[in-house]
Amino acid sequence: MIDARETFNGSWPFQPRYFEGNGFRMHYVDEGSGDPIVCLHGEPTWGYLYRRFIPPLAASHRVIVPDHMGFGKSETPSGREYSLRSHVENFTKLVEALDLTNITLVVQDWGGLIGSAFALRHPDRVKRLFLLNTVSGYGNAPPGLTPWFQFVLNHHKGGTLGEVLGHLNVNILSVMKIQGLENLSAVNSDWLAAYGSPFTTKEECIGAIEFPLDALLGRIQPYLAEGFPLIQNLKSKPAMLAVGMKDRAILPDTQIADFSAVWPGRPIIKLPHAGHFSQEDAPDTVIALIELFISSTK
Repeated sequence: MIDARETFNGSWPFQPRYFEGNGFRMHYVDEGSGDPIVCLHGEPTWGYLYRRFIPPLAASHRVIVPDHMGFGKSETPSGREYSLRSHVENFTKLVEALDLTNITLVVQDWGGLIGSAFALRHPDRVKRLFLLNTVSGYGNAPPGLTPWFQFVLNHHKGGTLGEVLGHLNVNILSVMKIQGLENLSAVNSDWLAAYGSPFTTKEECIGAIEFPLDALLGRIQPYLAEGFPLIQNLKSKPAMLAVGMKDRAILPDTQIADFSAVWPGRPIIKLPHAGHFSQEDAPDTVIALIELFISSTK
């Protein structure tokens, strides 16, 4: 777990806050005031992914950026189930403790599945969803075998996945490039330290190891199936999708098909030069899209 006071040479200057209602220290940032924008990260990142988003969005909103269990400044407890269900339950307790309503969810990668599962179970708390390089999981779109999941599958079959993803402190850049990191000009020593620091031991990498296996082995399907009777709660929300067209973790066509099945006719924006981490590849464009989306769905 990253030290609470660590700012990575000022690139993460936000006051750390912690919620312990889930039985572990769950870190989150809470900046600004007004209706909440909650930003959810995925694999293998943490709130640092949204560092450029927080100041401009916090000028008019309350911006909350949590780190999932096993990521960022949150603890990585042993003996816990690192599953989609667990992450949704953790997030739900945080939202309830903060008593957030009228939420704009900004979700990427696994954040899309977590945020969508939360929204259909708690529609009274969610105003709208902005999806970014992700799927909701409720569009029945065939996932396809991307370079990222081919990588995961090969190492899983070879019995080496735990070793490869157990050293993210040193190979975080390589892993993110496989998934589709395009803007390498953003990478410097602070960037490498920020993304690698949560994973100083193999034990601290358990969350990052289990996330892709959850999808690859179909372990998320029973939980998704539980949510389908509530799908209208999701369909009724305003939504927008931004797709980094160089995504190598989730096929752009899969993202578009999933989104269109749940939210037919809602806006889809293609980002031609961005990959899986559009927050790194096209931050200014995505921030502007979020602001436009909120202002157009009052």
